[in-house]
Amino acid sequence: MLPSAQRLTSPEHFRAVVRRGRRSGGPTVVLHLLVPDSGAVVATPRAGFVVSKAVGTAVTRNRVKRRLRHLVAERLDGLPAHALLVVRALPAAAAASYDDLARELDRCLARVVPDGVPA
Repeated sequence: MLPSAQRLTSPEHFRAVVRRGRRSGGPTVVLHLLVPDSGAVVATPRAGFVVSKAVGTAVTRNRVKRRLRHLVAERLDGLPAHALLVVRALPAAAAASYDDLARELDRCLARVVPDGVPA
């Protein structure tokens, strides 16, 4: 579980990250990462998740969300200090194994984390 200080909950933040952030996608997930200026109000990286009904039933969506939340929690320390991350699950995430989601998440994170930005 992500601590509340590391959760992205504001609709305005979600909207800003999706519109202005760097994007990387794959068959199971799409990541949006926004690293605001150093004057940002957040002091730690924050993550939010979007799992639509297209992914499956409520049970399936919650399973996918729990897996993604756990995977992202392990990787938040590698993000820049003020980073805002939105992870959007695609329908294929419902059938993906935990290891497949981990590999896809790592690949997408490697593409969106800007070079030269300290973690």
